[in-house]
Amino acid sequence: MNFLSYIIWDVSPDIFIIPFINHPLRWYGLSWALGFIISQQIMYFIYKREGRSVTEIDTLTTYMVVATIIGARLGHVLFYNPIHYFQNPLKILAVWEGGLASHGAAIGIFIGTYLFARKTKVAYLWILDRLAIVVAFTGCCIRLGNLMNSEMIGLPTDLPWGFVFTSEDNLPRHPAQLYEAIYCLTLFFLLFWVWNKYRTKIQNGFIFNWFLIILFTLRFIDEFFKISQEAFEDDMLLNMGQILSIPLVLAGVVILVMNRRKEKLV
Repeated sequence: MNFLSYIIWDVSPDIFIIPFINHPLRWYGLSWALGFIISQQIMYFIYKREGRSVTEIDTLTTYMVVATIIGARLGHVLFYNPIHYFQNPLKILAVWEGGLASHGAAIGIFIGTYLFARKTKVAYLWILDRLAIVVAFTGCCIRLGNLMNSEMIGLPTDLPWGFVFTSEDNLPRHPAQLYEAIYCLTLFFLLFWVWNKYRTKIQNGFIFNWFLIILFTLRFIDEFFKISQEAFEDDMLLNMGQILSIPLVLAGVVILVMNRRKEKLV
């Protein structure tokens, strides 16, 4: 095998060891943090352009951080390994050991946003439209963190952009995390452009419904290039990531149809 044809990925997941506590600062954690910090600044910009009070953003950020982490963790627990965690309930709290599910994070965000919208008296779909923009950006950051961790790797490939994850084996594989990071970043720019150009002309929910349809359709496709996260998925026609993506795509279609009907009634 000619490794010169492929990308050798032997990056350490640790940036450096934090003095005194002897614990590593990891690229994955930094990616999460940067995703939230930069997204918060983007939301400041959006709120200023919309003429809304930016003080709401600090509250919104708190809701989103808590909802995302809890949702992602519980999603992993319930969707991928419930028996293990029910037998070892304290392990549910051990987030540092890994195990966060993006579909669980999505559910957490829906709930957290609803609670925020009710508290601040803002239209639920209005805030989901704006959040969809920054969630796409944060998703890109998190998937880059997965790449630095050499996790969520793809199936073997002979394509010239295959990655050899040396911590796993010597096979060139699809960089499925990188695929997802790229389409999340592309979606971020697309949604931001739509908001910036058409926000006064579109109904609440328009950006959000296309976010759901595009993101989770691409996620469904991307799963064909990944190895299974858990052994039980090996014998399934569709893996868990694909099964969980379907209702989110359908939710986007429902919102789209409802908005079209409203337009006809006007």
